[in-house]
Amino acid sequence: MRVFLTGASGCVGHYLVESLLNSTDYDLFLLVRNPQKLLFSPHPRVNIVKGRIQDIKLHQELLNTIDIVISAAASWGGRDEVYATNVEGTIALFESLNPHQIKQAIYFSTASILDQNLQLLPQAETIGTDYIKSKYQALKKLENSWIADRLTVVFPTLVFGGGTNKPYSHLSGGLKEVTNYIKWIRWFKIDGTFHFIHGQDIGTVIAHLVKELPKDLPRRLVLGNPAITVNEAVREACTFFNSRIFWQFSLTPLVIDILIRLFQVKMEEWDRFCLAQRHFTYDVINPETFGLKSYYSRLTNLLQEIIP
Repeated sequence: MRVFLTGASGCVGHYLVESLLNSTDYDLFLLVRNPQKLLFSPHPRVNIVKGRIQDIKLHQELLNTIDIVISAAASWGGRDEVYATNVEGTIALFESLNPHQIKQAIYFSTASILDQNLQLLPQAETIGTDYIKSKYQALKKLENSWIADRLTVVFPTLVFGGGTNKPYSHLSGGLKEVTNYIKWIRWFKIDGTFHFIHGQDIGTVIAHLVKELPKDLPRRLVLGNPAITVNEAVREACTFFNSRIFWQFSLTPLVIDILIRLFQVKMEEWDRFCLAQRHFTYDVINPETFGLKSYYSRLTNLLQEIIP
């Protein structure tokens, strides 16, 4: 099998490459803009394809031979760059595949564009950030294209991961700093629920799907551990740091709104929408869904990774 992967230089991309090399004998073709960002050692089954997804048409000859494509590349900043990468380049990639050769396609979206029933949020299209809007548009185009019958879309929730041989995710990069304020955070409670997942567990799931995709598996899959409330997360973190909770002040929506106004916090319409939602819960999948080991199923596992 020949696998074409975009986004390999990112946090999740590094875990994908590692998992695919460890659990398959497939040949990997990695589209990367800057090969120097790859932190893993050369491997005989890894082929570097230097270039941008916006110029994917330049690699048509290679794409004609690809059996499986995994599209994990994404841009977060700069409106033109976001749409050129997340919409135009991504759609061009799938359009360039050989219908007679491609057997499976996996596209990385984001859970932020879905409601609790895994349906598209209308607000994601109307008031979302450029990144959110671009993911919304790309998904609609892909699910209405010829690749749809071979397409599996994965929607990661909050993604953690990284280390000495992998770049940190945005969240893991900031988690260590947040823990410095646990002695203050423990005095507050807030009504909210979320999911998270680690890059290694994402890699485990994707490698499993690439090897044996269950026929009855839905085409939209949200990647995450079971939902955890914000207050549960605070208690778990306090236990980890041996920081006792005595009394907590409730941050109600009214109190939060007052604080936003008092400190003149800049809030976009999408930010306010997400703040009002508070409970981001879905039917999720993770390695344990397929009888595999999940290495980061609890917040404590994340803290153990980043705290010496």
